[in-house]
Formats: sequence, structure tokens, C-alpha cells
Amino acid sequence: VQLQASGGGLVQAGGSLRLSCTASGRTFGTYNMGWFRQAPGKEREFVAGIRWSGSSTYYADSVKGRFSISRENTKNTVYLQMNSLKPEDTAVYYCAATRRGLIIANEYEYWGQGTLVTVSS
Repeated sequence: VQLQASGGGLVQAGGSLRLSCTASGRTFGTYNMGWFRQAPGKEREFVAGIRWSGSSTYYADSVKGRFSISRENTKNTVYLQMNSLKPEDTAVYYCAATRRGLIIANEYEYWGQGTLVTVSS
């Protein structure tokens, strides 16, 4: 599975962005998908995850109520809608695919290249 993330950019605090991650291949619908982020000088952290069927979603406490993950299996795409952005959301955002757990980065088998989100104050 190859993953291509897009949609990052520069936005003012309080603004919104939608990230997309498109996968190659015919097996996208069998993978749980996640978004992680890594800020400068910090470790990569879990942001949001969604089951292969879309039936369950999971969020880090820091983004609950502001971010929303969704997927369209017919388009091999997972989305991360980010609202009410804060400067502390600034990071490189990565999408990833797994057939195992959703929260832990080591459980993920495939990673996209990352897209930079910068939130100005």
C-alpha cells in the first residue's frame, strides 16, 4: 500500500484545513487508517484513527471536538477535517495504514510522506 497525503498549508488560528490521504491498490478497504503528527523537537503522536469499515473512530484528547476523521473506501481516501486550529497544531501530519491496532504508531505497517500544517497566531 502506498499512501499520498495532501492538503497541508498555512492557516491562521481558528481556521480550518482538510487533509486527504489517497492509497494505491485494491486493499484500502481492509485497512484501519490513522493520522499522526510530529512537531519540531517532539515525538510523533497519534491524532485520529478510523476502522476499515468506518464504524469506529478514535481521537487524541487534544483534538477531540475539533478534528474529524472519515473515509471513502470507493475512492481509497481517508480525510482529516481540522477546525478551530491552534498554533500548537503546527506539525507534519502523516497518514498510515494498519491491520492491527489504531493508537500505537508501531502497529502501523504503511506510512505516507507527510504534509506540513502551520497555524499562525
